[in-house]
Amino acid sequence: MDTAPDPDPGSAPGSSTTVAPAPGTAPAGSTDAPGTATASSATTPRHRWLTPGEQRVWRAYRHATTLLEDHLDRQLQRDAGMPHIYYGLLVQLAEAPGGRLRMTELAMSAKITRSRLSHAVARLEKSGWVRREDCPSDKRGQFAVLTEQGGEVLRRTAPGHVDAVRQALFDRLTPEQQKSLGEIMQIVAEGLQPDEAGADLPWLR
Repeated sequence: MDTAPDPDPGSAPGSSTTVAPAPGTAPAGSTDAPGTATASSATTPRHRWLTPGEQRVWRAYRHATTLLEDHLDRQLQRDAGMPHIYYGLLVQLAEAPGGRLRMTELAMSAKITRSRLSHAVARLEKSGWVRREDCPSDKRGQFAVLTEQGGEVLRRTAPGHVDAVRQALFDRLTPEQQKSLGEIMQIVAEGLQPDEAGADLPWLR
């Protein structure tokens, strides 16, 4: 039996808010009871609700990723007074030649919108960890540059952050599970990042 769509995407695994439709009833959004045929159902493809197994996987994924992001945010706020996304931007700059990246490149690397990046960089500037510089070849372009103070904050924070990631994720998985997880996430990311022009991607908004 197909399951109904989850009305609350943030609900925890095992929540009673999402259940399979009772036998002989239609799933949410359907006009027909399962197993019945009407003139419209003969021409309209049936919606592909998640199976019970797929729903368990989806809920487990949502549950784990939400808790993991919260865990890392709390660790970084406690140790460095910054959210996880700001730490990621500092890492991207530290790994770039000369500690600098075009704002457009930084948005692409961080997979966030340009407006969200602008807000984050403004906060990092206020802390003295990043500065912006105009691009000589493009009057509308700007570079984000990691400052010496920002580099020091990153060096001081990185060990604790790596420990948090390792304890929360890698220490719980076998080497084979780690490899599978990496391959699965790569497949998902590639599917959500098409190459064609006009793709709706965060850093292009």
